[in-house]
Amino acid sequence: MHHNRLAAGVVAVNLVVAAVVAADGGWLGDLGTISNLVLANIALAALIRQQYVINAIFLSATSAPVTWPLRVRTLLGKVYHVFGGLHVGATVSATGWFLVFAVTATARPVGAAVLVVTYLIAALLLAMITFALPALRARHHDRFELVHRFGGWSLLALFWLHSFLFTGAGPVPFLVLLVVTVSIALPWLRLRRVPVRITAPSSHVVLVGFDYGVTPFAGSSTTVSRSPLREWHSFANVPSPGAPGFRLTISRAGDWTGALIDDRPSHLWVKGIPTAGVGNIDRLFRRVVWVATGSGIGPCLPHLLSRETPSRLVWSTRDPRATYGDDLVEEILAVQPDPVIWDTTASGKPDLVALAYQAYREFDAEAVICISNKKTTWNIVEQLEMRGIPAYGAIWDS
Repeated sequence: MHHNRLAAGVVAVNLVVAAVVAADGGWLGDLGTISNLVLANIALAALIRQQYVINAIFLSATSAPVTWPLRVRTLLGKVYHVFGGLHVGATVSATGWFLVFAVTATARPVGAAVLVVTYLIAALLLAMITFALPALRARHHDRFELVHRFGGWSLLALFWLHSFLFTGAGPVPFLVLLVVTVSIALPWLRLRRVPVRITAPSSHVVLVGFDYGVTPFAGSSTTVSRSPLREWHSFANVPSPGAPGFRLTISRAGDWTGALIDDRPSHLWVKGIPTAGVGNIDRLFRRVVWVATGSGIGPCLPHLLSRETPSRLVWSTRDPRATYGDDLVEEILAVQPDPVIWDTTASGKPDLVALAYQAYREFDAEAVICISNKKTTWNIVEQLEMRGIPAYGAIWDS
């Protein structure tokens, strides 16, 4: 995937820098140079995940006119790989450089305080990378999130302390750490507890309505929580054209969503700003096919309602009216008079690749965007790309 290529690219650039600096014969003994390389990678890893940066990069990539060659627009559509790829590559590189720093500092008279902080930072970096490994992260996601959040905050504090102890907080380290700190703090400065309206068309799905003065753009997502220091969950925003506020479509898919559906709280926590997601790339194409399963209809719905990009919907779900309610289904039919809605209760599981391919050919589309679970999304995207069709779907890199 482009995600992995970008991560490898960042590591490769760091290896080239290491070779160039080593060729000058001075980097092994220059702890200041190594420290600056660590900070450069840490800054990239943090900033590329900042919500304002994500939105700015998405806006730049999706502003290309549809008159540009399809091959160029197809590549620009992979913009959502950038954030995870650069983040992973920069984090791995920062950890590698810091281990070099730790080994070098151990053999140098840098002082006990610097060594203690150095070892603490190295241990935290290794712990965060370990818990971020795909297998561990999937099996222990809540633990990964806690380690990432509190470990990240601890790392930032330790880097500040390390900078003062090692360099006396020179102007460059001070500026870099200040930018990183502000970047991390910004979403939390917008933390708020807001009222919600929860309606449940069935025991499997709830529609969560928000109206606290924010109307997000189509293709964005909002993170919500019931315990802001413990866990956050991101859902696609569903704004209605001409109406204030927005909705989230949440289906029962785990302990957190199950408890939300059963408890129906009156308030939820939100932080940061609406952030662009994969669906935002539809504007790069003249015509698109949306493929959704279950509550994946949520991220598709704002694009269908806006009608900015001509589209055809393929939606596979169990008993759509009983599960999601007549109002939601009628809302879809009002803007999609001829969708492919496959009722899995009546007809069993469909061949989604075949349905997507058929819709793509009949609708003369330029791309297919899939919103489903990980296995289904990756299968559809891979199968369609093998047929030379531009296809897109989430890569679960957050």
